[in-house]
Amino acid sequence: MDGTNILSTTVLELRSVSRIHGEGAREVRALDTVSLSVQAGEFIAIMGPSGSGKSTLLNLAGGLDTPTEGEVLVEEVALSALTTKQLAQLRRRSAGYVFQDFNLLPGLTAVENVAFPLELDGMGWRMARETSLEVLVECGIADLADRRPEEMSGGQAQRVAIARALVGPRRLLLADEPTGALDSTTGRAILELLRNRADRGAAVVMVTHEARFAAWADRTVYLRDGRISGETGPSDVTRLLAEQETAHE
Repeated sequence: MDGTNILSTTVLELRSVSRIHGEGAREVRALDTVSLSVQAGEFIAIMGPSGSGKSTLLNLAGGLDTPTEGEVLVEEVALSALTTKQLAQLRRRSAGYVFQDFNLLPGLTAVENVAFPLELDGMGWRMARETSLEVLVECGIADLADRRPEEMSGGQAQRVAIARALVGPRRLLLADEPTGALDSTTGRAILELLRNRADRGAAVVMVTHEARFAAWADRTVYLRDGRISGETGPSDVTRLLAEQETAHE
């Protein structure tokens, strides 16, 4: 596929999106009039202090929550126009989500967890298993295929959760601190996977608090108090990281 064509397609768009909790004096704007577009083939990092709205943005982008104001579109489809069933179908087919707490089903093995959304979408078990094993190999955890979550370390469970998000022809990948439970070597391997998926045409949005991981992205969007406070390219993030390391020497 030609790179120009990849980048011409908007996969995710937030149009003046706000998420408000409470009313009156108790009103809290978790996200405040945020507009953001992510193109196919683009890897975006979201950074900001705790409570800045990073996870709220991902939940809205994946249809796990609904905006109080504004509109969220995935591949030019407004999520507000979809039924509950259609939203669930969109998450199975179009959007992969890596949660901070993994959300693996405890009674299923790794390969069964990864295959689960494929089966829900009507794929036969044999094909779903084969497809899921391919992703486990890609993530370097084929040896975990028959283990249940209780038999895995936190880092292993995180990689299974990432494999589940990557399985199938998903155009949008949403990752909330995907390297949080991983050592630096494994974290780098996961970033390579996400970068590779973006290079193959997926839109990737990753929340991270580490500049060294944000440096893998095409651009980094900064949130503060629910608003976008700035944006930088990868070279800027790398420069800031180098300045931080020099300051600690």
